[in-house]
Amino acid sequence: MKYHLITLGCQMNLSDSERVSAVLEQMGYERTENEEEATLLGMLACSVRQKPIDKVYNKIAQWNRAKNNRNLITFISGCILPADKEKFLKLFDLIFPMSELSQLPDMIRNYGVVNAASLQAPQPVMPKNEHIVDLWHIKPKYQSSYEAFVPIQNGCDKFCTFCAVPYTRGREVSRPSDDIIKEVRHLVNQGYKSITLLGQNVNSYGLDKDGEEINFAELLRKIGEDGKSSGKEFWVYFTSPHPQDMGRDVIEVIAEYACLAKQIHLPMQSGDEKVLIKMNRRHSMDKYRKIVHDIRELIPQATLFTDIIVGFTAEGETEFQHTVDAMNEFHFNMAYIAMYSPRPGAASYRWEDEISQDVKKDRFHRLSEVMKIHTRNYNEQLVGKTLRLLVNGIDRKTGFSTGLTEGKLNVRLDRKASELMGQIVEVKITSAADFSLSGELVLQEEKMEL
Repeated sequence: MKYHLITLGCQMNLSDSERVSAVLEQMGYERTENEEEATLLGMLACSVRQKPIDKVYNKIAQWNRAKNNRNLITFISGCILPADKEKFLKLFDLIFPMSELSQLPDMIRNYGVVNAASLQAPQPVMPKNEHIVDLWHIKPKYQSSYEAFVPIQNGCDKFCTFCAVPYTRGREVSRPSDDIIKEVRHLVNQGYKSITLLGQNVNSYGLDKDGEEINFAELLRKIGEDGKSSGKEFWVYFTSPHPQDMGRDVIEVIAEYACLAKQIHLPMQSGDEKVLIKMNRRHSMDKYRKIVHDIRELIPQATLFTDIIVGFTAEGETEFQHTVDAMNEFHFNMAYIAMYSPRPGAASYRWEDEISQDVKKDRFHRLSEVMKIHTRNYNEQLVGKTLRLLVNGIDRKTGFSTGLTEGKLNVRLDRKASELMGQIVEVKITSAADFSLSGELVLQEEKMEL
């Protein structure tokens, strides 16, 4: 028996897919990348953006046509809104929330018996997360031998008006810190080099436990102490934090421990105060500015990534210019810029989407050009410097090896080095582009001469 699994959307879905694979392989299924070989076809999707949902419809149409020629079972899970679930019921054999993953074997054995009434709701309903701990108890089948994603929290209590996550993942639930630390320790002992702590709002970790659990800074400190005592080189990242809960204590801990990666992804979404209020972001630009100041003061070598939405409801040219000003002020190393798209379930879905697509595209391109200036300037300052690099891929054009620095900057090497895949090496940067670097391996004999 073989299965084929597609993961769309967020890194949380990627982490969840490793637990789905573990459950299926315990049943005797073998994973295949060839859909034609599989009798079980599944997807982990994300309703937060329209593009992944469009991909779902295209793919399930292909799968259902394939049923004319062979016996297949299809399933879907992930971050799915009730409105999307109702439509998927007619298209997939099985649909379930990730909190009920442990029941998937019985669902497959019964060939698609689901409680449709529980999935259909006229209005968005907050999913319950009381069984999410069952998901975390499933040992994942990691897809990489050097990079892993560790969930520390599920759900979100922020209710940003553009976001549907609270209606797909539910309210915040923190995973027990002992379990997190144990999983990270296991990965380090197995030689993993890159570990990412996952949550919709990681720096509110522990707040739902009413003092019974440590907070995010303390969790990082425990991981940092483990890393320090291990004597091994690895980098721990986290995504994504919310500026409202981002304290100086977190930045101090990152500065203290070598294994806590000097890269911070801090979503800004907009540089305008009025737009932030309309987004219900619950942080001011002064608050954001203070966090960036603390990062620059305590971890000057850290790279800074962000998320930005252009064309949000009521964003005029003046408001957009404030975002441009913020880009010029903070000099982000990377900004994931998105054109606003209303999502069912989010509060802003009820509002008029008054910014035309042409205006959104224009702002997207203008802001991207501003970002290029700062990324290029930063990258050019690295030419001639030697950096640590995790080799993790192959350049499609040249066939040469590629990797990421501790700050998650892309570097293309000067040679094929497949034997170094998954290893951290030293690289001397030789040239810079807008969003990438090129470099040459510093070999051991060269280091001895230096």
